[in-house]
Amino acid sequence: MAFGIKRKDLEEWKCRIDAGEIAFLTHYWLDDRFPDCKTVTKVGCKDLDRLAKWGQQYGLKREWIDLRKDGYSHFDLLGEKQKQILAAEGIHEKLIT
Repeated sequence: MAFGIKRKDLEEWKCRIDAGEIAFLTHYWLDDRFPDCKTVTKVGCKDLDRLAKWGQQYGLKREWIDLRKDGYSHFDLLGEKQKQILAAEGIHEKLIT
């Protein structure tokens, strides 16, 4: 279950994806399959080759992209991998604890 997303943040994320950028959106999230994770970061881009290449540098596999018909395909980052990638990208303000 997703929560804590502001409409403005979601719209900005979609605009960045539409512009061909690698876009990040972090929000609170609960899922019984991942009891130790309280947040998820969605990293999207409309250019799937660019997104896959970006993910490859962090050990993410192309087949892990959540392919969306609405055009907002993305990787879901969770746990330690989420923290490592956000830190490497210099996105410290998005590390919700």
